[in-house]
Amino acid sequence: MLRSYSAEASEGVQKTMYYVYILKSQKDQSYYKGFTEDLQAQFEKHNRGGQIYTSKKKLFELEWYCAFKDKTKALAFERYLKSGSGFAFSKKHLI
Repeated sequence: MLRSYSAEASEGVQKTMYYVYILKSQKDQSYYKGFTEDLQAQFEKHNRGGQIYTSKKKLFELEWYCAFKDKTKALAFERYLKSGSGFAFSKKHLI
């Protein structure tokens, strides 16, 4: 089971964590890279067929994920993973 965590700031205010993740399709062994604020809910949505791009490739395994405190950095890393050099990086180091 996946868990979504929030980081506690020093002032006691909860901050959301932002996740970049890689899923592997059990159907055709392809990979999907994405971003979310709720990893558990997003993973379940993919496996229910709730995302258009991944609906025909379900079921998925969570292959890798990383949590970020900063949304801008998380989105930038997701974009990088979807680029040519990011694809090569993920294949060599993450999956």
